Amino acid sequence: MTKYFTDYANLCFEVFGDRVKHWVTFSDPRTMAEKGYETGHHAPGLKLHGTGLYKAAHHIIKAHAQAWHSYHHTWRSKQQGLVGISLNCDWGEPVDISNPKDIEAAERYLQFCLGWFANPIYAGDYPQVMKEHIGRKSAEQGLDVSRLPEFSLQEKGYIKGTSDFLGLGHFTTRYITAKNYPSRQGPSYQNDRDLIELVDPNWPDLGSTWLYSVPWGFRRLLNFAQTQYGDPPIYVMENGASQKLHCSHLCDKWRIQYLKGYINEMLKEPLLNHMQMATEIVVPTVCTLCVLIAAVLLTILLHRQR
Repeated sequence: MTKYFTDYANLCFEVFGDRVKHWVTFSDPRTMAEKGYETGHHAPGLKLHGTGLYKAAHHIIKAHAQAWHSYHHTWRSKQQGLVGISLNCDWGEPVDISNPKDIEAAERYLQFCLGWFANPIYAGDYPQVMKEHIGRKSAEQGLDVSRLPEFSLQEKGYIKGTSDFLGLGHFTTRYITAKNYPSRQGPSYQNDRDLIELVDPNWPDLGSTWLYSVPWGFRRLLNFAQTQYGDPPIYVMENGASQKLHCSHLCDKWRIQYLKGYINEMLKEPLLNHMQMATEIVVPTVCTLCVLIAAVLLTILLHRQR
């Protein structure tokens, strides 16, 4: 599967590389893995609790690395572009900052979210807390090996350093408190994390059930990514607010306030010296166009292989 993705990426580099100088291999792969292979809410609609999402993510990370290496060795000298990945994550704040268990749970939340993909790319392996928690629960569930796949030593070296920039998507924040889920409840991503996500009822809601405006969490996530992964170039790839009201005219004061608050947090020193912002236009026309282009490129690629 990783070879197919590299073939697809090479076709994109060949066709568009003279004009496109910033490439994102995967956008929000965590949602792709979790919704596609854990909850089944997205394609391919599988509910392989506690196993499928980790295997899918494992292949995504390896596919990303192969695409980066292909660009680096074949196309970079001619096209002078950059290749990265875009990861989405909310900020996790401890419910009780004086409680070590809540502090550990908030750190675990970030590692299971952002570190899951970023750590192999920037450090060569999954976060230690993921390996320990999933490994322990797997053993308690009678498994001989961890449900979290392992990278070989060769793969660790091959994957480490395969990003010219870190794309970051962020929308909201959660308060995090520790909760021990017994292994007998069965394998699942939620049980592996041993935590509960909470929201402050005073946070402004923005229409969507999951979305609250918490600008200070954005700054803390940016600081976390900057320090955790060696101060990489960071592109803010996704951020924004959903439609709150149905209006016949412009009525989006809540969106203006949301964007103003989040952008201001990013522009504060010292983050200003490290951040670059890229906007993502999320409208049906653009999404449809991307799907059509991908279909055309895939058709050309398959035709070439015949």
